[in-house]
Amino acid sequence: MALLLNGIGIARGIAIGRVYHYAYATPDIRRQTLAAEAIEAEIERFNTALQATADELRAIKDRIPQTSPAEVGAFIDTHLLMLQDHLLARVPIEHIRALCCNAEWALKLQHDELIATFDAMADPYLRTRRDDVSHVVGRVLRRLHHGVAEPALASPPRASIVVAEDLSPSDVATLQQARIGGLVTEYGGPLSHTAILARSLGIPTLMGVHAAGRLLRDGERVILDGAAGLLLADADDALTQRFRQQMRAQQARGERLAALRDRPTVTADGAAVSLQANIELDSDIAAVRQVGADGVGLYRTEFLFMGRASVPDETEQYTAYRRAVRNLRGQPLTIRTLDLGGDKLSGAIDLGEQAPNPAMGLRAIRLSLREPGLFVPQLRAILRASAHGPVRLMLPMLTDLSELDHALGLIAGQRAALDAAGQRYDPAMPIGAMIEVPAAALMAEAFASRLDFLSIGTNDLIQYTLAIDRTDDAVNDLYDPLHPAVLRLIQLTLEGAARARVPVAMCGEMAGDPAYTRLLLGLGLREFSVPPNRHAEVKYVITQSHAGALEKAARTLSGLPERSARQQALQALNRGLQEPG
Repeated sequence: MALLLNGIGIARGIAIGRVYHYAYATPDIRRQTLAAEAIEAEIERFNTALQATADELRAIKDRIPQTSPAEVGAFIDTHLLMLQDHLLARVPIEHIRALCCNAEWALKLQHDELIATFDAMADPYLRTRRDDVSHVVGRVLRRLHHGVAEPALASPPRASIVVAEDLSPSDVATLQQARIGGLVTEYGGPLSHTAILARSLGIPTLMGVHAAGRLLRDGERVILDGAAGLLLADADDALTQRFRQQMRAQQARGERLAALRDRPTVTADGAAVSLQANIELDSDIAAVRQVGADGVGLYRTEFLFMGRASVPDETEQYTAYRRAVRNLRGQPLTIRTLDLGGDKLSGAIDLGEQAPNPAMGLRAIRLSLREPGLFVPQLRAILRASAHGPVRLMLPMLTDLSELDHALGLIAGQRAALDAAGQRYDPAMPIGAMIEVPAAALMAEAFASRLDFLSIGTNDLIQYTLAIDRTDDAVNDLYDPLHPAVLRLIQLTLEGAARARVPVAMCGEMAGDPAYTRLLLGLGLREFSVPPNRHAEVKYVITQSHAGALEKAARTLSGLPERSARQQALQALNRGLQEPG
């Protein structure tokens, strides 16, 4: 009888192969009290382990094939930077001195404190950055434990299904070179860097398959279906053959989608659509160019501020933004100013006691306007980067015109300061805003009349409209992008901006889900910004749709009060969508 295990489908695709268990020995970390004269030697041992770990990661990066996506090396670079950060490179040394303890215990204490900080974050993407901390600390701890380079794990046979408790981006980079068939981990989620890398590499992957290591035998044949989120062991020949046929069909489909890369994004009835990409770091630009996106519609700058003891200064931010502009080679870069809140700062900014409801507290533009010492250096960095190519500045979470006027005043002041200093910038740099709270959607025309563009952030817009925390398992079933109130707010935003003759984009998760592409086209949306890995699928739906013919059906769907009726209407809207070919 076949054994069925369920998990989170991370990277689509089917893989059939034999189980290969991939596991490091976990060091037993215990506190040891050191004599005063042994402290400096222990600090030296810790610093040596940090350097050796960095050398190991560089060696892994050097072995990455030239044909691999740039993200493979970029995520290893992220871990290398973490090894240099004060929170991991200096604070454990302070613990060693203060507590007279061994390096392993000092590093474990700091790890646990950082993990608690990340676990308290409301934003699911930021929360999963805890995995990077654990991966880096785990590698250093193993180095401290072994004293020399930790024993290398044997390379799995080709087409193996690798089963592990957890995997780091550097593990994935190493396993990719062995041409494995798929990945299965007991822990992890879809927003981790490991998951993002697996998707980028096209490796069928499941995460959160609890007890996989215990239930699956080394060498047994399994079937992994990333789209369905399932793993089958002991499947009979007939079932295996069915999955082999599906696997060949999916591979052919992927090749046909890839062929769309250099074709214009135009609907079947001739409506031009801008299809851009969302990024978190400037290193993500490689993926943007790889999929043929029309530029970056959302650069989430808060990731420059995370996981560090101090905020990046103007020069560091300017360098990152300038690098992104140059790497885009003339395509537009939309830089969103900080969308940080009390729960997302990871020690970089001390705002006192955490707000009882961080999602509705001091965050995003509210924080930036309250803390000009944080906001002004970022504004200057963005302005200066605009001298090197097309840059758009986007303000998050506006709710009132007074906030916009305050921000525009600060921008004007920094333009004047740059003029006085003789520093270059683009005086015509477009300024726009996110529409992500109901108040902003209801005032879209007023905002648009003072701005150059708007962008709808559906993640927060849905959450605030429906009073639903989508990360809360108890209520996330009520999170409904098709709710009439949500769709009406989207319509109001599009209509208000149209009256002001200002373009509107959408950069939330809804824009990146091909199930909603035709609906959004019917509502009038013509600018999408999506994760790079969803670009091809959204583009295909756009090219197969008649935008004009979708308008009536989209408006009808928006007015349906029953959830089941809306789902049926969405299915009808997408009916007839042929496979790419």
